[in-house]
Amino acid sequence: MNPDFGQVEADPSELNLSAFETFFREQRPFFVEGKGLFTFNVNCVVVVDCSTGEGLFYSRRIGRAPQLAGVYSDQSGAVTRILGAAKVTGRFPGGFSLGVFDAVTGHAEGSGHRTVEPATNYAVVRGNQDWDGGNSSVGVILTGVTRFLNNETRPYLRNGAYSGGLDARHRFRERFEVSGSFAASRVSGSEEAMAATQRDAVHLYQRPDGEARFDPTRTSLAGTNMEMRFAKVGGRRLVFETAFQRRTPGFELNDIGFLRQADFMAWTSWANLAFRTPNAVFQQLRWNFNNWEYWTADGLPTDRAFNTNVHVQFTNRWWLHMGGTLGQLGATYCDRCARGGPAVRQDAYLSPWMGIEGDGRKAVVPFLWLNAGVSDGGRSHRISVQPQVAVKVNSRFSTSFSTSLARNTDHTQYFDTFADSTGLEHYTFAHLEQKTLSFTWRLDYTFTPTATLQVYASPFITKGTYSRVREFEDPRARDFNARYQAYGDTAVTNNPGGFNFQQFRSNVVFRWEYRPGSTLFLVWSQGRENFAPVEGRESFGGDLGDLFDRRADDTFLVKLSYWFPR
Repeated sequence: MNPDFGQVEADPSELNLSAFETFFREQRPFFVEGKGLFTFNVNCVVVVDCSTGEGLFYSRRIGRAPQLAGVYSDQSGAVTRILGAAKVTGRFPGGFSLGVFDAVTGHAEGSGHRTVEPATNYAVVRGNQDWDGGNSSVGVILTGVTRFLNNETRPYLRNGAYSGGLDARHRFRERFEVSGSFAASRVSGSEEAMAATQRDAVHLYQRPDGEARFDPTRTSLAGTNMEMRFAKVGGRRLVFETAFQRRTPGFELNDIGFLRQADFMAWTSWANLAFRTPNAVFQQLRWNFNNWEYWTADGLPTDRAFNTNVHVQFTNRWWLHMGGTLGQLGATYCDRCARGGPAVRQDAYLSPWMGIEGDGRKAVVPFLWLNAGVSDGGRSHRISVQPQVAVKVNSRFSTSFSTSLARNTDHTQYFDTFADSTGLEHYTFAHLEQKTLSFTWRLDYTFTPTATLQVYASPFITKGTYSRVREFEDPRARDFNARYQAYGDTAVTNNPGGFNFQQFRSNVVFRWEYRPGSTLFLVWSQGRENFAPVEGRESFGGDLGDLFDRRADDTFLVKLSYWFPR
């Protein structure tokens, strides 16, 4: 029993200009402990490295910021309170593991006594049976969300969301493995809420050239996800994997899980050559080869790419990492770029990168990462530089400092969707010039084996200007210039604007284990933030000064736990 729901470290800053939600890892101790048992991924092959976070259970849905605060432009600072949560995990002698989880969040009101988050119950049951010494397993998961809606929340939120899945794995001849999973979901709600679900970027039922059809009278939506995988997981020199997955347009997990996109098929393959015998040049070398092909569920190709990357540790213990991706090979189409409009043809892109990493045994370890990319026939390009240094003063004191400077030119950045007097929708795109600067500082100091101090601080600035607003002419044209035409509304095109987003986040955590198993935490978190709809004329230095002149939101937290010995 552990009533600690507090987050330890702030999330990294970002300004998301894509159609997809950003995944942030869980950091609250109550939810982190034992989370491996509750994991049921729906997009976890080696090529994507599970980094998308897509799965049936995403604990950060519990206690998140009130969902309707933006609908009502609520500035009251209302929060979603976790009234209570219980979790039981265990493993039986026969190899069966069981996890049961339930949490209840309270009704939250904003200004004017408007409901910005309804009372909600979240439940997860997960079971997994191992046999043959762990070489094989079969698992099952069930999730459920029940919201207690009223007239204010019913048009916006789903009242029920349920999902279930079955996964299995079998390893044979010690080196080979087959695995697969099947998951299904069903969500329900009012006609207004289900219409919003269909039009959400996860589904986009309103696409004029898609197979799915928007139905404003729906009160439920259901879908499935299926994955199959074959891999060689052992061997001295070569390992590989190939996998296929298919996701229907109605698949929906985002009430208690995490899903970026439904209506999706993929075939991914990966192979790795490893040379682990030291010689006169290197200690070890790993060479990866990746290929992926994506389609919509009805077969429209959305990506076709090849990637290779090499990782070498030299005899001086320094690392060199380098690789690159050549993507959008052949005729591929972006079905999400217009946010509900028709799919648009894409040109090939090239995305090289390189990293240098110092000897991790030394007191000072430098890092340098370089990323670049070019696409849209050379019209779009990006580059970023990320130097970092980690310093280990002694066994008690370590610190690191990193910075990131990026320049992004995107000739096909989605701008907005406008409806004219006849109701016809115009999907517009703009040329974006964007610059980003961020710093991150971490410090760890150990006073005694039972008393530590951790510091995290990160200012972040990104700014950009839009120009040359265009709309579709023939989105599937082979020639880039034939796909777009100038947008005719001069009220938009004469001053498309831009953005200047500034954010600072920091945490200071003092931890004292005053007796075995019993701990005192003192936490200070600070946040500063500002957004302007124009880039402005200030340099990065001026923007940093402006950021630290902003009002700070400070949070002070004391957490005390006591261990009752048996």
